[in-house]
Amino acid sequence: MHILIVDDEKMQREMLQGFLEKQGYSVLTAADGEEALQLFRANPVQLVLIDHRMEDMNGDEVLARMRQESPLVRAIMITAYGSVATAVKVMQIGADDFLEKPVDLLELLEKIRKIEQDVIASEEAEEVAGSLARQPLPLHIIGSSREMQDVLSLLHRAAPVEWPILIRGETGTGKEMIAKCIHLLGQRKREPFIEVNCAAIPENLFESELFGHEKGAFTGASARRRGRFELAHKGTIFLDEIGELPLQMQAKLLRVLQEKSISRVGSENQVFVDVRVIAATNRDLKQMVADGSFREDLYFRLNVLELFIPPLRERRGDIVELADYFLGKYSAGVSFDSEAQAIFVKYDFPGNVRELEHIIQRLVTFVRGKVIRVNDLPVEVREQTDSGGLLSDRLARVEKEMLLSSLEQHDWVQTRAADALGISERVLRYKMKKYGLEGRSG
Repeated sequence: MHILIVDDEKMQREMLQGFLEKQGYSVLTAADGEEALQLFRANPVQLVLIDHRMEDMNGDEVLARMRQESPLVRAIMITAYGSVATAVKVMQIGADDFLEKPVDLLELLEKIRKIEQDVIASEEAEEVAGSLARQPLPLHIIGSSREMQDVLSLLHRAAPVEWPILIRGETGTGKEMIAKCIHLLGQRKREPFIEVNCAAIPENLFESELFGHEKGAFTGASARRRGRFELAHKGTIFLDEIGELPLQMQAKLLRVLQEKSISRVGSENQVFVDVRVIAATNRDLKQMVADGSFREDLYFRLNVLELFIPPLRERRGDIVELADYFLGKYSAGVSFDSEAQAIFVKYDFPGNVRELEHIIQRLVTFVRGKVIRVNDLPVEVREQTDSGGLLSDRLARVEKEMLLSSLEQHDWVQTRAADALGISERVLRYKMKKYGLEGRSG
């Protein structure tokens, strides 16, 4: 990571530079704002450590000018005049965090490493999005929330290797889409991608469906038929809803994964198959192992790499982006008014992205005109977000108290409060506006 230190105190600059270089970072230093801007323009700086008070220009002015040229630059403000007001101001102009002098080097290192992970995740997510957009049949993964950036970053790392992957997530979160992305970004992208929905195959047909059969193997087998594993040879097989696989078939699947060969129903011959296996489930396989309904050895064989896709209610920052995408896909020109959009974002979407897409399809079909208003929203959306009712009132009060408590505990620094609550800063700002907490600082 390339770091620029901006401080008019030579001793402070040299101390920070020496410490960070020992940690393996590439470090530049500047004694004032003008020198900092020159170095920033000439070098690929990813993070700036800026002294808030300097003689030629304050740190907030330096940062503002840097962000005009490169909005993605990350920054930590260092100040000898720590206060809530200063913290709020530096966060508002785009600093990721702030530190008071004398600088705690271990705390600084912790903050830098967190920002470094964010930068890496964002860069890898952008690379994934670009690669998918360049495919002959492009795929679009919608979602710029931190949660989805992390998913795409892990996808970027998992795709090139050949190990089995288990994708976990609730129904409708997009597990099939993620599996296709892994295939397209992997070494087998020009080979078949074969999907198997384990929940949709009758139990007596599982073996034939997966491994094929010979002519006359059973009543109705009028010709030899290749199974899904043979069809996926050299490519990828995607076993969706793997938790629905019967125990008897689990043993046979395990043998195939171990021996890399299958035997068609009605045949004694072994057929070599070279496939990459991606499995997905909306069930708790660990609990199923404990209950005896899923083989432990098969679980460990499938779960070499694991990807978890968070439900939509845990990444509400993606809801507006997804809604806009599906509105553009199904009916250009239709949009939400502000009140309807605010209610739409509050809905929990138990069916996740799939449910959101279906609701948008319903809305663009039945809306009169080009603007979706509150009365156009489905009953389930309006009812869940209705402010009436004792339970919803109590939940709203509890949520507001949690927000207020976290903000006060972290001196109203929104980044820290959001991290403590386990939500994105964007969601925190939305909820602060909802409960009238904007502009308060104690």
